[in-house]
Amino acid sequence: MGYDHRIDTKEIPTQLMAPVNGTAGLQVVVGTAPVNQAEDPQAVVNTPVAAYSFSEAVRLLGYSDDFKNYTLCQSMDASFRVFAVAPVVFINVLDPEKHKKTYSNQDVKVEARKAKIAETGIFLNTLKVIVGESTELERDKDYLAEFTNAGGVEITLFTTEKTEEANSLKVEAEQLDPSMVNAEDIIGGYDAATGKESGLEVIRQVYPKLGLIPGLLLAPGWSKDTAVAGVLAVKTESINGVYTCEAAIDLDTENVRVYTALKAAKEELAVTHAHAILLWPKLKLGEKTYDYSAVWAAMTAYTDAQNNDVPKKSPSNELLHTSAAVLADGTEVLLDSAQAELVNSYGIVTAINDNGWKAWGNNTAAYPATTDPKDRWIACRRMMSWYRNHFILTFKEKVDDPAEPRLIESVIDSENLYLNSLTQTGDIAGGNIEFNEEENPTSSILNGKIVFHTRIAFWVPAEYILNEIEFDPTILQSALGGA
Repeated sequence: MGYDHRIDTKEIPTQLMAPVNGTAGLQVVVGTAPVNQAEDPQAVVNTPVAAYSFSEAVRLLGYSDDFKNYTLCQSMDASFRVFAVAPVVFINVLDPEKHKKTYSNQDVKVEARKAKIAETGIFLNTLKVIVGESTELERDKDYLAEFTNAGGVEITLFTTEKTEEANSLKVEAEQLDPSMVNAEDIIGGYDAATGKESGLEVIRQVYPKLGLIPGLLLAPGWSKDTAVAGVLAVKTESINGVYTCEAAIDLDTENVRVYTALKAAKEELAVTHAHAILLWPKLKLGEKTYDYSAVWAAMTAYTDAQNNDVPKKSPSNELLHTSAAVLADGTEVLLDSAQAELVNSYGIVTAINDNGWKAWGNNTAAYPATTDPKDRWIACRRMMSWYRNHFILTFKEKVDDPAEPRLIESVIDSENLYLNSLTQTGDIAGGNIEFNEEENPTSSILNGKIVFHTRIAFWVPAEYILNEIEFDPTILQSALGGA
């Protein structure tokens, strides 16, 4: 051991900014993760996993920049590293017992005592490393195997009798095969024989297991599928029988290559649900390409967190922190305001470059079929879902209390106070709650049912601002000293 008698410095890796916490836009993301890197791979299959930081997500689920095969990693990167917002709930459907294959490479080059496997999904505990014809190396004695930041494997050879002359290695292992996952795995279902849920059905478990209410549902890389999109939209309502939220759904960017084709693409996807937000195209940051839903949902959750965790601000005209909008093949998409307006008129959110790439669009997928403010505007739709969930969470403890005047008065007094506070802070335009006798006949009360009536108004986005400018000759005349 060296003897230290000096002053010194040491550089350490830059730490990520601490995420801001918010649950109004809680993302529940369904997809695939490189669980071969996880602490317990089988324990994170078809179960909701909450992560509050990038490092926690990596520890629980693994991480790879291969966003095409490991779709959950898009949301990990966008949420924790691009927008620094937490928590995020992940549901991984990639099952290491079902979706796997055998990896074999007979010539892995050794350079400076290191050998690198670029492929992802390798299970380190199944590694078989051979030198020469048949000399098998022992892990942690002859070599050290670690995951790279990209999800591959780096093998570092120790200087031992077996490795001294090693120039190449033969490597075999079990490997995840994400190509085996299909839309049916994402949609999932309920196994009546085992009582187990999978895929999108696992959304039901988020609140009972984690105590969190979903705010945004998404399945980046998968929601462009008609069946997945349809189920995702339906899952936004009656979560656990009572809760509601919204879904961020991607439109195809492989076959839909021009903005004028989006109306037909929306019709083909057959999603006109008020709780659905349709997005096109993809987004790019550096060398990484994201499905729009992963970035939009992270940006929306961040915007909520910046507004006291209230979803009053429309997630439009907000920076996406990306460098380009692209199609599936990498072709850049550059829409101007007029073109983006046409896309918005279809009930689709797009992206424009206006001193930085920004989300552009305020309409849910229900537009233009509906013009009801609560269902048309994304901000109003999300506020309605948020307020409904708030009321349930606040007063569920009152269920089964005696149906007496004190109960009714306590709900009315408490909720009117809350609505007034939201009005004072500018979070809503106004609201009040009442108990009306005509809505509560004796027969209904005898059946244990009490009905309250809330009137509430949310702020709509100022989508169109017009200044009518007139040239006034009299101003010119006055300036020139005329009468």
